[in-house]
Amino acid sequence: MLHAATILLSAFLLFLVQPLIARIILPWFGGTAAVWTTCMLFFQTLLLAGYAYAHGTNAKLSPRAQAILHTVLLAAAVALLPIAPGDTWKPTGDEEPVSRILLVLLIAVGLPYFLLSATSPLVQAWFARARPGENPYRLFAISNFASLVALVGYPFVVEPWLSNSQQVQYWSWLFAVFAVLCAVLSWVSVRPAPARVESAESVPKPTRADYALWLSLSAAGSVLLLSVTNHITQNVAAMPLLWLAPLTLYLLTFIIAFEGGRLYKVEVMWSFVLVWLAGMGWVLADPDLQFKLWIQLGMWLSGLFVACLFCHGELYRSRPHERHLTAYYLVISAGGALGGLLVAVVAPLVFNAYYELGLALIAVAFLAAIRFAPVNALARYGSLAVLLAISGAAAYEALRFQRDVSVSARNFYGVLRVKEYGQPDTPGHLRRLVHGVIMHGEQHMHGPMRSQLTTYYQATSGIGLALEARRGRPDIRVGLVGLGIGTLAAWGRKGDVFRFYEINPDVIAVAQRQFSYLSDSAAKIELSLGDARLTLEREAPQDLDILAVDAFSSDAIPAHLITKEALAAYLRHMKPDGIVAFHVSNRFLDLVPVVGRIAKENGAHAVVVYDPGGEGEDKTQTDWVLVSRDPKALEAPQIKAAKPEVPHERPEWRTWTDDYSNLVQILK
Repeated sequence: MLHAATILLSAFLLFLVQPLIARIILPWFGGTAAVWTTCMLFFQTLLLAGYAYAHGTNAKLSPRAQAILHTVLLAAAVALLPIAPGDTWKPTGDEEPVSRILLVLLIAVGLPYFLLSATSPLVQAWFARARPGENPYRLFAISNFASLVALVGYPFVVEPWLSNSQQVQYWSWLFAVFAVLCAVLSWVSVRPAPARVESAESVPKPTRADYALWLSLSAAGSVLLLSVTNHITQNVAAMPLLWLAPLTLYLLTFIIAFEGGRLYKVEVMWSFVLVWLAGMGWVLADPDLQFKLWIQLGMWLSGLFVACLFCHGELYRSRPHERHLTAYYLVISAGGALGGLLVAVVAPLVFNAYYELGLALIAVAFLAAIRFAPVNALARYGSLAVLLAISGAAAYEALRFQRDVSVSARNFYGVLRVKEYGQPDTPGHLRRLVHGVIMHGEQHMHGPMRSQLTTYYQATSGIGLALEARRGRPDIRVGLVGLGIGTLAAWGRKGDVFRFYEINPDVIAVAQRQFSYLSDSAAKIELSLGDARLTLEREAPQDLDILAVDAFSSDAIPAHLITKEALAAYLRHMKPDGIVAFHVSNRFLDLVPVVGRIAKENGAHAVVVYDPGGEGEDKTQTDWVLVSRDPKALEAPQIKAAKPEVPHERPEWRTWTDDYSNLVQILK
């Protein structure tokens, strides 16, 4: 009973702290999906360290020495509570984000997470020592069940009702309870164990092939988890719900696989695995499906579940005797950490696009071909056919992704591509900046057409109307959150100041080198590198006429830029009749009532301008919400002519704050 209680609480805390701490630091690093990927790298690496600690102390120390060491470490972790990084750790804008995130996490939760990570293999080893002959692997299923409860409960129970500070407080108290339970159990396990059924000589040792198989299966599942998470969050929103859905399915496959081998039957599962792998290959390669939300979510989440069930089911089928339990879990955790390293660190350095999703599918299909070969002839040849099909789909997607691309760059904040159309020195010559799969601006490159306003920033758009309403004033000051290619600089006149806030240095480089809006503008152009929200909070009031909030990561808007506190920070920089313009065009999310609510909470007024655009891609359909403390600013003739509407309200929705946001309720 004590073994089960300790392992349940440790696993619950282990997976509850992941979204908790990631949510706290997400706004510090631009709200990008890569924050979660980097956090996962940290968690997987600490998990590996915890498993190595469990394996090493179990093999090298006596039970009494192990209990002493573990009790001291638990006491030290309790002394460091509560967990929460201080504001002094917030970045200033020029730091390398991956190493900074890892350092913040290490300081905040390093030792507690390390000890929680070590608990599952330690408790299973103690259980096997106390009760030889019984199956300790079922405790791993119990551990994953508690993890699943934490992940499902966080977005639906914890996040909606508890503030960040409350979450930290309650988690810290529960960790103190866990520390007491684990310390007691470590000393209980010092007692002499009953005689073992098997002698050491009768237990076969794992071979190098066994270790390679465990590492490969674990790493393939980890890479697939992180690449699928990247794929769905970069095009919707980097929010805990979309982080946790894939991770929940991933954990569920561990529970099913390690329940005892009764639910995963390779004789049946091979057909499901091959069908879903083929389906994921199809969705990956078909461009007509990339903006169909429910097809994307349905196929990638269900496919992730089936593929990871294969990986973890095969891990359980190839498990060693309990005497080698800690080494087995050590290799599995090494595979998970390797997967995190490949996606979070290696892929952005080596690739100029998101190729890891296709490569993960190929890896899983390759392992399926190996493991299914002995099942029967149909499974053997079917898996080979699927491997070839997925390899072709991944190659096709990679080639299609780079079609018409003249410049491609990838960093922590995503993939940027400059696409070239038409022949130089002809009216049809234009360039587009694409982030992920979403166009973030285009410019005609021929003669006088270079200054033409395009896409989301035309004169009939909400931001265009707001700027036009200020044309009669001299020397206006305009702030812009999100640079893109700098299209809005074309509105600048001599004496005006246009100050751009941009977190991604690659965007600045591309806008300056590949496009000419910034250099051609008559206004004074200022560029500020770093997260706009943090920068604006630190800066003295800028006395702005207009502030355009137009920051997107692919098609996802960082949630920390549209909260009640964020708008309060923006309004501090505005003139009394200044206008904050939120660009809320989105394929998947209805952000209009969110902005309307935060405006009301800040005592401001809001109208929404729906611009249908026009023929041709130069005139894109856009939605802008204009916010001002002075209602007369929103009644300017230029704005009134567009027949703006009052944002539709949803009284049942809670206001978005830095402590609360709800993605489900705004899905279109």
